[in-house]
Amino acid sequence: MEANKRTYKPRKRRSTTKQKRRSSLSALLSRHPRAVWWTSSAVLIFVYVWAFYTYFVSPTGFRWRALFGDTNYPAGYEIHGIDISHYQGKIDWDKLRDSNIEGYPLRFVMIKSTEGSSRTDNRFKENFRQAREHGLIRGAYHFWSNKSSARDQAYFFLKQVRLEDGDLPPVLDVEHKPQDRNVEDFQRDILTWLHIVEDKYHVKPIIYTYYKFKESYLNAPVFDDYPYWIAHYYVDKVEYKGTWHFWQHTDVGQLPGIKGYVDFNIFNGSFYALKKLTIGNQD
Repeated sequence: MEANKRTYKPRKRRSTTKQKRRSSLSALLSRHPRAVWWTSSAVLIFVYVWAFYTYFVSPTGFRWRALFGDTNYPAGYEIHGIDISHYQGKIDWDKLRDSNIEGYPLRFVMIKSTEGSSRTDNRFKENFRQAREHGLIRGAYHFWSNKSSARDQAYFFLKQVRLEDGDLPPVLDVEHKPQDRNVEDFQRDILTWLHIVEDKYHVKPIIYTYYKFKESYLNAPVFDDYPYWIAHYYVDKVEYKGTWHFWQHTDVGQLPGIKGYVDFNIFNGSFYALKKLTIGNQD
């Protein structure tokens, strides 16, 4: 009996404590309902803003200026082009050919061809053919994958893509480094792809990547020998201090013949220099 009493009394005290806490909270709510309402609202607003920024704004923060009509196109450049893939869907090439960007005619188009060692863009063949038939200088780019070897990716690209005289050099689009490889090994992988493809076409392939990635992982002097296509959105000028050939300055451009958005690019030079860069026209 004594044991039962000893175990019973603490339970009663805990229950009493909980009741007192509930009573205190109820009293606080009843005495300051407005303060409680404002505090709760502020907390909810903070959580909403944090979640919205974290999951919607931050991953695509560079887009927001353009989406709200504040797109600025680079000044002082006359040679404009676009890059496309299956994301643009079926393109009306007659309308696209006659379009212009900031009053300048469309001169070149980069077209996604392959990805990794087994994936071909399902619009590549059609887009590649139409680009030449409509008088545009065309190029083909391979999207680098960390899931297959550099050699497999290079030979897959060469098997699927047949570049001709007058086409731009092959392009390697690299945007991700595997976490389990150090920078030196990663750079050797990239050079393997570049060397294999260069041996086929006897021109230096173009490297596409965004500004910070180039600075972090591909800033070794050996990569300075390759034409550089920089992705750097919504800035007045390229911040990269080295030599560059192409600048992808927005991914929310719009043109007749293409539904939705498309990437806009400029070439850092004259139309003559652009043609001199193409296969069969390099000195």
